[in-house]
Amino acid sequence: MKGYPLSQIYEEVAYIAYHFHWPLDEILNLEHFQRRTWVKEISKINKRLNAG
Repeated sequence: MKGYPLSQIYEEVAYIAYHFHWPLDEILNLEHFQRRTWVKEISKINKRLNAG
């Protein structure tokens, strides 16, 4: 089974930590699906804020 790309984990963690200021352990304890969901939600927020 292939592992999850480490570079993508770093990107997700940095994105969530930058925007929500969550601690590293808390972000890393999220399941992959949960992390991806938070990244998508943060992206939606940013798009709405930048559009207005």
